[in-house]
Amino acid sequence: MVKNKFALLPHPTKALSETMMELSATLRFRSHNLSPFPCIPTERPLNLLIPTSQKFSSNTTLTVATAKKKSNIEGVSQELNALASQNLDFAPSRRRVREAFTELQQQLDHFLFKTAPAGIRTEEGYERNSRGLEIFYKSWMPEPGVPLKAALCFCHGYGSTCTFFFEGIAKRIAASGYVVYAMDYPGFGLSEGLHGYIPNFDDLVDDVIEHYTKIKERPEVRGLPRFILGQSMGGAIALKVHLKEPNNWDGVILVAPMCKIAGGMLPSTTVLNVLNLLSKVMPKAKLFPHKDLSALTFREPGKRKVAGYNVISYDDPTRLKTGMELLSATQEIESQLHKVSAPLLILHGAEDKVTDPLVSQFLYEKASSKDKTLKIYEGGYHGILEGEPDDRIFAVHNDIISWLDFRCSLK
Repeated sequence: MVKNKFALLPHPTKALSETMMELSATLRFRSHNLSPFPCIPTERPLNLLIPTSQKFSSNTTLTVATAKKKSNIEGVSQELNALASQNLDFAPSRRRVREAFTELQQQLDHFLFKTAPAGIRTEEGYERNSRGLEIFYKSWMPEPGVPLKAALCFCHGYGSTCTFFFEGIAKRIAASGYVVYAMDYPGFGLSEGLHGYIPNFDDLVDDVIEHYTKIKERPEVRGLPRFILGQSMGGAIALKVHLKEPNNWDGVILVAPMCKIAGGMLPSTTVLNVLNLLSKVMPKAKLFPHKDLSALTFREPGKRKVAGYNVISYDDPTRLKTGMELLSATQEIESQLHKVSAPLLILHGAEDKVTDPLVSQFLYEKASSKDKTLKIYEGGYHGILEGEPDDRIFAVHNDIISWLDFRCSLK
């Protein structure tokens, strides 16, 4: 029982007692919607008393996320809604839901789906890695006869997947002569692992290195330039991959990279201290303070609505250990920005409230790369690859392709 787990904690001091009260207030979900997708309501709170030697008031409680009942997705049959509402903690259920929704997703009213180039060759499957985890992978190649310029390996953001929106992005880049490779991290998308759980960020980075090392040995890309693209948390992963193997990539592209989490997204220092303590006792608990990321990611309401059809995304409150690992990773990256040496393209929305564009500016200034470019898009939110007006999305994709084309011409 959770109560017994709390008994393992040391008796708190008066200061810790007060911090617990602050934590309780921070974590108590209100009645308004804090879910990343507007069509999905937040869960009802479950109050757990914390036994200690200190006297707490009867209202001093922690709020733990319970299984939530999702509201019906608009335009979806009762059968599909029932599938989408099931527990997605483990990969088999996520894979069933993805398979059921694939055809519907391709018909959605979004620029990425409506304008996807034809003739792109795709391959997807599963591969068991050295840690014994089954990893989902996918690739996109230009139609036969188009010369290959380079390989581009993608690292997706927190809670996301290399399918859904990225399908359209990958097809546009592939149509320009690139082989695009992607994978879902353990615990995300279609790969094995508890949904949304990162017990060790460095293990996740090593999983990415292991998979893309095999990709770079494939005959179709042997001898070609190799680039890595990371979005949001994937930007942090791409940076750590580069820092671990600085000579193995011909360039790094970062979109709204998570080098540092924006101050407004974090609870207070005292609350963070308690969350760190609790993460050692109940690491998988969904206790991290939760904000509506869809409103901060998608500038256009219509595209925000389409995001609700990405049914295998993780949109519950962040698990305790995951939250602490993300914070630790950003702190480590921030201290090593001067070691970034590869050709570098950084793209960021000026109005991003999830990852701070000023940190991208800081990265640009600190990086030792001789070839580096920073583009800040006026009015842009966090999801500049998929959540902006159509012409902006098109421009961002073209900026990526143009940057790749120029570096490949130098080779």
